[in-house]
Amino acid sequence: MNLKKALALALVLVLAVTAVTAQKKPIVLRLAETHPADYPTTLGDQRFADLVKERSKGRIVIEVYPGSQLGQEKAVIEQVQFGAIDFTRVSISPLASFVPVFNALQLPYLYRSEDHMWKVLLGPIGKELFASLEPSGFIGIGWFEPGARNFYNSKRPVSKPEDLKGLKIRVQESELMVGMVQGLGAVATPMPYGEVYSGLQTGVIDGAENNWPSYESTSHYEVAKFYTLDEHTRVPEIIIGSKISLSKLSAKDLELVKQAALDAIPYQRKLWAEREKTSEAKVRAAGNTITVITDKAPWQAAMKPLYDKQPAAIRYLVQRISEVK
Repeated sequence: MNLKKALALALVLVLAVTAVTAQKKPIVLRLAETHPADYPTTLGDQRFADLVKERSKGRIVIEVYPGSQLGQEKAVIEQVQFGAIDFTRVSISPLASFVPVFNALQLPYLYRSEDHMWKVLLGPIGKELFASLEPSGFIGIGWFEPGARNFYNSKRPVSKPEDLKGLKIRVQESELMVGMVQGLGAVATPMPYGEVYSGLQTGVIDGAENNWPSYESTSHYEVAKFYTLDEHTRVPEIIIGSKISLSKLSAKDLELVKQAALDAIPYQRKLWAEREKTSEAKVRAAGNTITVITDKAPWQAAMKPLYDKQPAAIRYLVQRISEVK
């Protein structure tokens, strides 16, 4: 073989190897998460990513970035919208400012139980909500367990709405949450989450509202010892994808991704339930006063003005949610 033929053959081999290597290079997608690496939601993200990698035989790799490494929720949602980030797991609260129909899922005393919420999310209504994301540049990928939010305060046990009257209760910066607390007779006090502990400690606020793990892990239970299990909201967690980013996937691969998210739900829910039990046990061991609300009718009645002022589309969705058995 002369030198020219040898060089030509070598070039063909190099090109062939390069082509094979290029074909094997995975599609790498980034998922933004605000919670720390060991939080049940983040571990759910990782299970989702692992399933995608396994089922695509390594062709699709989702890298999870916990602890707000890629930014806070609202900023990340914007980046997903423009394709700079591929996925994020967020509460639907900040998402509702982009797609207002999601406000329906934040209304207080909306669900009869955790099971009722999951029947809504995994049924026709959940699919319609995913479809409503697309005009804004998002693709609905999956849901995660949020836990129920409950009131807590530093002053007294609360067993009926009247017991909240006059208490300064911290809320998220959300018109709906302000309306809920005012409807129950308390003084709604919007405040950044990181300032709640010192606010409770110094008396700037009397109370707040959150789920068991947040109440315990932030040490709020040390300065607000009265916890009321009224389960006023269950605000779902959602994984959304960028319509721009995911256009690089085939329809079959996108379906693979969605199925992986669906199959990660039981794992995340299991971890969440375990975390709730651990947090509740720690709070009870500290001697806090826990009040369980069994009759939610008076609480729901107090919310009627808040429901009545919602747009017609949201009132209609709420009606359909109430009819889910």
